[in-house]
Amino acid sequence: MRPTPRAETFPVNTPAASQVFTTVLSQGPLPRLEVARRVGLSPAAVTKAVRPLIEAGYLVEGVDEEARPALGRPANLVRVDGGRALFIGVKVTGDEIIGVLTDLCCRIRVARHLPLPGRDPRTVLAGIAELTRKLLAETNGSTAPVLGLGIAVSGDVDRAEGTVRYSPFLEWRDVPLAELAAMTTGLPVTVDNDVRALTVAEQWFGAGVGLSDFAVVTVGAGIGCGLVVHGRVDAGAHGVAGEIGHVTVDPAGPLCHCGNRGCVEAIAGEAAILRQIREATGELPDAEAALALAREGVAAARDVYARAGEAIGRGIATVANLLGPERVIISGEGLAAYDLFAEQIRDAFVAAAFGSAAQCDVRTHPLPFDEWARGAAATAIQSFIGPDTSR
Repeated sequence: MRPTPRAETFPVNTPAASQVFTTVLSQGPLPRLEVARRVGLSPAAVTKAVRPLIEAGYLVEGVDEEARPALGRPANLVRVDGGRALFIGVKVTGDEIIGVLTDLCCRIRVARHLPLPGRDPRTVLAGIAELTRKLLAETNGSTAPVLGLGIAVSGDVDRAEGTVRYSPFLEWRDVPLAELAAMTTGLPVTVDNDVRALTVAEQWFGAGVGLSDFAVVTVGAGIGCGLVVHGRVDAGAHGVAGEIGHVTVDPAGPLCHCGNRGCVEAIAGEAAILRQIREATGELPDAEAALALAREGVAAARDVYARAGEAIGRGIATVANLLGPERVIISGEGLAAYDLFAEQIRDAFVAAAFGSAAQCDVRTHPLPFDEWARGAAATAIQSFIGPDTSR
């Protein structure tokens, strides 16, 4: 195992420099003039921001040989040196911990999964520490420092405090996870809601690059939503913005664990789908068997998935009506059933979206759990660069 990584701070701490760096990180390589245009700064201001980043090795500048023009002087492009630093991202689920080691550009170098024998904080912390040790030992001879650890957990998470206020799946309340994990691993730690972490990764490195307003809707054990409003991931005043899983779409519908009836999650969450199929068919399937029943043409099972699609479509329409995003990205492990409810999602969305909100670009982006851990690493990168890049 490598020794505990040394502390290192980002070489600049001005909002302008952070903006320049994140623009190059997510949209580069770019010529300086194009960076200036995209961030709305003067070329002189960009040059001032870029200089210390180049000196510290975070940015490099040179000719892109692949894009060299046939005629004329080739433009120098600024890009991030991904190998300059490493980060660890961890996603905690109900039964396992997924960890990834990424470079500064959030490219996964190593991914590891660790079974979780229990959900109490002590057991989870021990698992995070073990997984972190394994990832630190697999840096493959890189001399780049590991500069942060991001942890993604479902539920109500206060990122600023590093506290898990309430996680229904883990049955946690008021756990100071960032503080505890930092003491255990020796790394700077960022803790965030798992859907918001995934949204950060989509904003900087995925289907949301270049968009100022979009949403990520996740379908699986729960129904989550991450929001980017005016270029920032928005958690709202109380940290729970985007909870479309608890938007009521059927007041006479099934009881949700939150205490209300007819929430999107109470109809379309994995546990809700399995319960409804068991009630309708008398069988006791797991997720894989439930999918098989529906695909074999069992009408009762297909109806359950159809209702789930309608609920998801109405939830997405609520987001579109309230915020008017340019794009809604649907992701999560629940997309394994997308062929069974895609039509219902689309039809319900179009029916419930008001006016031009129906023109919102709704697309799917299936992502394995490794990508959720990558989202956690993205939050660690974000925290390292500076607080102005977070929300």
